[in-house]
Amino acid sequence: MKPFRLHEPTTVQEAASALADAGGGAALYAGGTELLLAMKSGLLAYDTLINVKSIPGLDSVSADGDGVVIGASATHSAVEHDPLVRERLPLLSEVEHGVANLRVRNVGTLAGNLCFAEPHSDPATLLLVYEAELDIAGPSGARRIAAGDLQTGSYETSLGPDELLTAVRVPVFPAGVRAAYSKFGYHHRPTLGIAAALAVEDGVVADARLALGCVSPVARRLSRSEDVLRGERVDALAEGASVLREAARLASEDADAVEDMHGGVDYKEHLVRVFLERTVLRALARNGGGDV
Repeated sequence: MKPFRLHEPTTVQEAASALADAGGGAALYAGGTELLLAMKSGLLAYDTLINVKSIPGLDSVSADGDGVVIGASATHSAVEHDPLVRERLPLLSEVEHGVANLRVRNVGTLAGNLCFAEPHSDPATLLLVYEAELDIAGPSGARRIAAGDLQTGSYETSLGPDELLTAVRVPVFPAGVRAAYSKFGYHHRPTLGIAAALAVEDGVVADARLALGCVSPVARRLSRSEDVLRGERVDALAEGASVLREAARLASEDADAVEDMHGGVDYKEHLVRVFLERTVLRALARNGGGDV
């Protein structure tokens, strides 16, 4: 690995200024589970790594109204086991438990996972149905964006060269929501991830949020499939109503699947159809919020 300097700022502003001063020659370092592998393999090279773990308080997990604010240096394991997350966001805790392996979860961070923009990411997909937001900071000030607006392509984000993600804001699901997440894959990264959050009122799907990831460069909401499910009776869907198959078909059409080491386009579209149906049915069978 090419030698580099390690800068340890004590404030977000200092970290942002260091990024700006480096002119593209520096990268932020939190868990480093993705970054250091890329540097060791020669795919990336930086003169300076800026260690955000040295910033006090950036690893906090706190309440924000009914929601939860997760600091940028909070690890996957910290998020998974945090009592507030388990109480308010049980599905997030469940999905964090399935990220990579124990070593990665103990070192890698939720924010780092999002910012590295690896296409095969569970959290990036799940946060779309939570409708999470991200706090961004830079020398010119702070801004907040939807989680779905961060990743713009494979390993590409909308962050400016001198900006850093400081927190992930995750609201709780509205009352009556039943939610589930499904993943599939033979490699250490998932081939497919699907999240479903369905608001049920009087036995009817009053609202639907569906998100798909890992089959294409960017996770996405499945708006056409959501529209199909709204207004449908839960018992009819559980009995295999044709509308569920239609929602799955539309999801496969909207997947924008790409061929890669995880499979071809036809194969991935087939997986989308199968797992969309399974995930919706799993969500509807739950008591709500990710609790079985």
